[in-house]
Amino acid sequence: MECVVLAAGEGKRMRPLTATRPKVMIPLANRPMTDHLVCAARDAGISEFILVVGYQEQAVRDYFGDGSDFGVSIRYVTQRRQKGTADALRAAEDQISGPFLLLNGDMILRSRDIAAIVGRDPPCMGISQSDHPEDFGVVTVEGDRVTGLEEKSGTPRSNLINAGVYLFSPAIFPALRSVGTSPRGELELTDALDGLIRNGTLRAHTLSFWLDAGYPWDLLDANATLLGDIGPKREGTIEDGVSISGSVSIGKGTIVKSGTCIEGPCIIGTECRIGPHAYIRGSTSIGDRCHIGHSTEIKNSIVMHDTRIPHFNYIGDSIIGSGCNFGAGTKIANLRHDHGNVVIRGINTRRVKMGAVIGDDVQFGINCSVNVGTVVGSRVRVAPHTAIEGWIDEETKVR
Repeated sequence: MECVVLAAGEGKRMRPLTATRPKVMIPLANRPMTDHLVCAARDAGISEFILVVGYQEQAVRDYFGDGSDFGVSIRYVTQRRQKGTADALRAAEDQISGPFLLLNGDMILRSRDIAAIVGRDPPCMGISQSDHPEDFGVVTVEGDRVTGLEEKSGTPRSNLINAGVYLFSPAIFPALRSVGTSPRGELELTDALDGLIRNGTLRAHTLSFWLDAGYPWDLLDANATLLGDIGPKREGTIEDGVSISGSVSIGKGTIVKSGTCIEGPCIIGTECRIGPHAYIRGSTSIGDRCHIGHSTEIKNSIVMHDTRIPHFNYIGDSIIGSGCNFGAGTKIANLRHDHGNVVIRGINTRRVKMGAVIGDDVQFGINCSVNVGTVVGSRVRVAPHTAIEGWIDEETKVR
């Protein structure tokens, strides 16, 4: 069976992280999120993939190649303009020869769920229970028959949501070709499902696990989940006097210096320098060629490649882009004084602990303070002894 992965969108809600990479290439546990998805589908028995690419597509093509490094075959089609999910799937029509699995590229699934839905008869869609169904399109069902789809609503009729997982036959394509432009100005895949719902043929399959990454703070939960799957690995050099507990993966060429404490689950990439006397706490991913230095503490965070956090820094519950540098003493706050949920640009993150989202190539001077919920665009320069908060546009110089 073939698997179509929708990987063409920019992911504007993920800005500034997607200013320099497609959303599907944002790293989780040091691998692009779509890498985890492709491997889960492969482990469910799927070997033929069609990736629909578009925004910064070369990054996807360069990473996955023909799929041979992943034990699968990958072909690509380009969605020239990002006009919606129906348009994205239509771009792949000529590549599809029979029943196929369709996956949104920005979610985390388990291979057991993929195998289970592949074992159903098409058409079938994956659904999941949610504590916050108002954030998603919801599904109503009778037994396993889908009876209705509803776009995001403040008063959803169900706590079952559309998970972006589908099993189709090529019979879906005539319906796709008849889809009109939605109020959002896009060609929506869900509009093509109306006929299947009316004739009672669309079935639902409840997933045992599903994680969506719609906003940057969702990445922290996804990262923590995937880190729980890794096993301990120590390929670098670990000096005497280092404390390591839990499941910790340390890549080749990395040096962990004396006095450092690392608590898993945690992954540290290749060619990093950690310590001396650094403290890395659980649910943290550190990319390749990073420097986490003396008396620096990091917890529940994603630090991308080539970033330096070298002296007396604190990073908590944050996402840090690649190529950043933190001056000595620069710290990120992650807790409001009233212990309320952190709000970013009017959106409730539903997180009491939430630090900052930092784009690529951001440079901080010494002793800067970054308030909770701050978003910093790529290539921002922050002068020493500066306190920042809110949203800072890319290439801004803050003094």
